[in-house]
Amino acid sequence: MSKLSLPILFYVLIGCAPVTAAIQVTPSAVVLDNPEACQQLLVTLANGDGTRTARYEVKNPAIAGVDSSGLVTPKSEGQTEILIRIGQETARVQVEVRGLKSPRPVSFEQQIIPILTKASCNRGGCHGKAEGQAGFKLSVFGHDPEADYRAITAEARGRRLFPASPENSLLLLKATGQMSHGGGRKIEKESLHYRRLLRWIQEGSLFADSPLPAITAIQVEPSQKTLALSGTQQLRVTAISADGSQRCVTTEAEYASNAGNIASVDSRGQITSGQNPGEAAILVRYMGQVTVSRITLPRPGVKFPRPAETNFIDKHVWDKLERLGIPPSQPAEDAMFLRRVFLDTIGTLPTAEEAGKFLADKAPDKREKIIDRLLQRPEYADYWTQKWSDILKLDKDVVTPQGAVAMTRWLRRQFAENRPYDSFAREIVTAHDNIASEGPAAFFKSLETPEKAATGISQIFLGVRIECAECHHHPSERWGQEDYWALAGLFSGVSRKLLPGGSEAVVWKNGIDLGPKVSKRAGAATTIPARPLGGVARAFPPSEDRRKLLAEWMTSPENPYFASALANRLWSHYFGRGLVEPIDDIRITNPASNEPLLAALATHLRNQKYDLKAFTKTMLMSQVYQLSSRSLEQNASDEQNFSHATLKPMPAEVLLDSISQVTGLAEKFNGWPEGYRAIQVWDNRMPSYFLQIFGRPIRFSVCECERGTDPSITQALHLMNSPEIAAKVRARTGTARKLSDSDKKPEVIVDELFLQALGRPPHAAERTRLVEIFADGDRRSAVEDVLWALLNSKEFLYIR
Repeated sequence: MSKLSLPILFYVLIGCAPVTAAIQVTPSAVVLDNPEACQQLLVTLANGDGTRTARYEVKNPAIAGVDSSGLVTPKSEGQTEILIRIGQETARVQVEVRGLKSPRPVSFEQQIIPILTKASCNRGGCHGKAEGQAGFKLSVFGHDPEADYRAITAEARGRRLFPASPENSLLLLKATGQMSHGGGRKIEKESLHYRRLLRWIQEGSLFADSPLPAITAIQVEPSQKTLALSGTQQLRVTAISADGSQRCVTTEAEYASNAGNIASVDSRGQITSGQNPGEAAILVRYMGQVTVSRITLPRPGVKFPRPAETNFIDKHVWDKLERLGIPPSQPAEDAMFLRRVFLDTIGTLPTAEEAGKFLADKAPDKREKIIDRLLQRPEYADYWTQKWSDILKLDKDVVTPQGAVAMTRWLRRQFAENRPYDSFAREIVTAHDNIASEGPAAFFKSLETPEKAATGISQIFLGVRIECAECHHHPSERWGQEDYWALAGLFSGVSRKLLPGGSEAVVWKNGIDLGPKVSKRAGAATTIPARPLGGVARAFPPSEDRRKLLAEWMTSPENPYFASALANRLWSHYFGRGLVEPIDDIRITNPASNEPLLAALATHLRNQKYDLKAFTKTMLMSQVYQLSSRSLEQNASDEQNFSHATLKPMPAEVLLDSISQVTGLAEKFNGWPEGYRAIQVWDNRMPSYFLQIFGRPIRFSVCECERGTDPSITQALHLMNSPEIAAKVRARTGTARKLSDSDKKPEVIVDELFLQALGRPPHAAERTRLVEIFADGDRRSAVEDVLWALLNSKEFLYIR
């Protein structure tokens, strides 16, 4: 006799038919053990499709209720059964309700704090901000339950609670909108959350130690799901306690989508997919624990010939596009590729001669050859020096002009010599010496405190934003205050020493362990042993530079962040969008749009021994990088899977240099010798209205988001009307004047201007239209007008 599974045996013993194979319901049995308990049912068809077409019926409605989404709630103690019907199929779930007559007391920390968080009461925009709101202050995300308890029960002379008539407590009246409240209605009257708050007040508003074991993890179901376009899926969230017990917290958890145009989610955990194929990660947060549900939306019925592969990048991107049903665009033609690779790699336009020679070249390996040449050009070092000067906050007013010059020279030498990135990073993290000496010591002059050093270096080199954990547990990651202060302790001995002559040196002196300046339930806060993120603490002699341990941990092959952070940063630069966005916010709740690709890139970077030029060449040689920016009807809405090249606005300095190059008149920078280009200027405070309006960063933050990239009316008007650009176009020694004074035919002039500005010859229709401008006989004005029109075209202003 074969063994029966326990669920089948249970139904045999009670005389009921087992759950049909056509419908899958989880959990198979429900126990509700307090008045506000609830349980979300998940109903799935046997073929794996989620469904919200199920109809629910409670055999004894006096015992329990169930809403249209499958949320089961208690009414009175006893047992009953829920019938779930889809078409002609029926499934059954047993329900037991108990503990209503004498429930265990409400836990303020584990059952009230989650309600305040769910209702956004303790967010930074409400009562959680530093000064509170309307005299009522809560700790951000409930990180300090003791302080929140005092604020609610004791502050404001205790008027927020009314024990004699709990339902008339100010806390409830304002939260439900029965009394004027600046935040509006946050909780529905008679909801489960309202009833729990009311019962807590009725029980005497006790703090006490929690009768519930601490939450150690949360689980979301389904953790992965493929949905149809315009589909829906209900999530269920379960809290797992230290003793192994579990309870449904679906109604108390918080939800957010990282791609709302792909799939959105409401406050009850119901996902609704849109019309755009792609992937979305649904962040789920509860009591400091976080997890994600990953939603995939393929475009149905789309088949396309798989393009050729140059390297592993193509394989991973084509795999993803096939799975989603998104065809890639055609390869970019030579002119589009040439201009893109010049601007991306060296921040410089190809000259008309370079463009013409490349377009005429018939060699099959000409793209690889041009990539190799670009990586060896001096402009490569100039451009990447400028980019890393922005990232490393090389602000002249903070690090001094001498420090800025010294570090700029050091950076340029690193990129010119192609120093391995791990060695480059180690020297920055452990920097010391005179800030006026060639080296990276000036970086630590912009990081005034150990806390700023910890957050800046974590964000730059690990792609981890940890600043939130200074005051409370990170709302979207596993990092808490202990991790924050442990990392900051590694920089506690960094100080600056005044040198003869007025300069300063970065030195190490007596490192100590640090700790948060807040009270804890057990008493005053203690210091936290220094250690890297997720690393192991060890004892340090005061004289030992703790940063060396961080540098070793950070650049070790086992580090899960270092290579991925750089690979994502470089990918974002060349492809217009990071695999993880924002590019310096890598965490489990913000997964990469193509995780296998990011993992492969990180591995490749390590295998290349952090050779930046070799790694860059791998990206540039991929078929994905060389796709056209012209989208197809079936991939036009794709913004995350790299089915076509992304239009990227030129950075301010690159655009100014490009205008100067095309017009033939170099920009004159105040105090700089003639001939310097904007990407070579180390002075970030040099007055320039052009650079200011086109988004030059002031280097206040290590975030690349500081650079402005959004177009504006001010920019458009400046390009069209500014006297400075008009002067370049009309310059006596400029491109337009030289062409107008030559004996070249209008057709040849138009062709040359197109090659100078756009890296391609004009199309026949463009040439015919522009040659007509020469018909009135004013040759100089005609050339200037054509040049002005090209400078104001979208094709010129963007990297395509």
